[in-house]
Amino acid sequence: MQPFRQPVEFGATPSVMGIINVTPDSFHDGGRHYSVESAIEHGVRLVEEGAAVLDVGGESTRPGSEEVSAEDELKRVLPAVLGLKERVDVPISVDTWKSKVAAEVINAGADWINDVSAGHRDPDMLRVVAEAKVPYVSMHMRGTPQSMQSLTEYEDLIGEITAYFGDRLEAFEKVGGNREMMILDPGIGFAKLPEDNYRLLANLELFRSLGQPMLIGPSRKSFLKVVGVNNTDDRLPGTLAAVAVCAQAGVEVVRVHDRSEEHTSELQSH
Repeated sequence: MQPFRQPVEFGATPSVMGIINVTPDSFHDGGRHYSVESAIEHGVRLVEEGAAVLDVGGESTRPGSEEVSAEDELKRVLPAVLGLKERVDVPISVDTWKSKVAAEVINAGADWINDVSAGHRDPDMLRVVAEAKVPYVSMHMRGTPQSMQSLTEYEDLIGEITAYFGDRLEAFEKVGGNREMMILDPGIGFAKLPEDNYRLLANLELFRSLGQPMLIGPSRKSFLKVVGVNNTDDRLPGTLAAVAVCAQAGVEVVRVHDRSEEHTSELQSH
């Protein structure tokens, strides 16, 4: 097996992937870390407070978000990746579905690729990550951010997602990919109804038949809102509960927005 460029030792509790959105329109923190300086400082704080991986994204994938060009995405993420590589010693992931972006950021030192489309939107992606031998997060979704919330009908939610992952693993191996480099993400919030998201959390162990590490990204998502509360800032308790479920199920990585100091202050206010 080829080693990860920067391995994460998966232990008894989930490793934390800290989110750095260098976008103006992401659903929770869009614009907060849009400048390179803010993105880098946020990443440094996340690592100081326990993040084992940092995930840099230059295109929002919230429902209804607009696609950006590869060139604009690279203008957002490349400076952040280069700056973070100088300041932190954890793997840097880039959240992109575009093979051109993936190739450029890997060349600049990015260690992981996190692809919401699992190679469906850009078939060259699988070849790029296979040749680079980097860890590849392969997420389940249907359609695009513009169409996915109209594609939420399933006859067998768990079975269909499991089959999807089996197909992605096979396609990855066909282009020379090592399946041990693929991390599976069932895509909470992506072409899923709220009840589907709860069903996924309740049945995470069923994906273990594929033998792959798992990543779950529940942070601040709309299925966690309570009646009368629609602000993402009020979804921390639900996020913590979802992360606890992931830990119980042995999930290897959880992808979250928050630093520990923010957790403490917000929980004290509830």
